Amino acid sequence: MKYVNAGNILPDPLVKELQKYIEGGYLYIPRDQARSRAWGEASGYRQELKRRNQKIAEGYRNGETVEELAEHYCLSVHAIRKIIYQK
Repeated sequence: MKYVNAGNILPDPLVKELQKYIEGGYLYIPRDQARSRAWGEASGYRQELKRRNQKIAEGYRNGETVEELAEHYCLSVHAIRKIIYQK
């Protein structure tokens, strides 16, 4: 996240009001929760991981070993087990 000079984007009266509370410091303005998205939703990566995990679970059900799946997906045996045994 980059910093933006408030004087460049906010009206002068608002900048003056903010200066009463914090002058020369940094102010974080949180995202509106109604517009917030969960991790990976914007990029589609969450769905991609879900499909990958489904393939891993399917491979295990079809007889592939945990070690084979770990090798194929470049994950640790521990990570494969977490994917397979998740509810």
